[in-house]
Amino acid sequence: MASNPYVVFLQRFIKHPKRVGSVLPSSRFLASKMVQSVPWDDITTIAEFGSGTGAITRFIKPQINRSTKVLLFEMDEKMRDNLKTNYPNFSCFPNACHLTKTMNQKGINSLDCIISGLPFFNFESELRETLLNQITEALKPGGKFIAFQYSLQMKKYLSEKFIIDKIDFVPLNFPPAFVYTCHKKEEFK
Repeated sequence: MASNPYVVFLQRFIKHPKRVGSVLPSSRFLASKMVQSVPWDDITTIAEFGSGTGAITRFIKPQINRSTKVLLFEMDEKMRDNLKTNYPNFSCFPNACHLTKTMNQKGINSLDCIISGLPFFNFESELRETLLNQITEALKPGGKFIAFQYSLQMKKYLSEKFIIDKIDFVPLNFPPAFVYTCHKKEEFK
């Protein structure tokens, strides 16, 4: 397999276009915007969905300290193997639909933040619902959810699950993207 992340990403897109969602990895501008939205001083546990070739992961790495637990989720086996090699201190898993089960196995009660590069709008509604339920179940009260999408079509759906703090437009990405910075709604019992 080619080691150039652009070639790897394009090959994986050709094989699974709906799952990968784009022909190119996230730009440094998009990755930087996503990571800027994270309150790093409060982060002890974080997960990244759709880690791909590590375009966002490499911006996460310098922000964390040694005790921060990082869970990476990537369906594509070849990209996941590359992540394991490049980020040996992070834990890599194949399926974000099993987030809470994975957390239990790792002894993690809740997450402070989840960053997502998943193309939610491309997914069947059942898969999208499963993923968003896993996210809301995993996040601590007020925990951050930061995701990018290539359109505003998910805004209404995300606002049903989260409080949207802001939406940033990142034109220097292909395709241009919207970064949603959200937090978990408080639960009242």
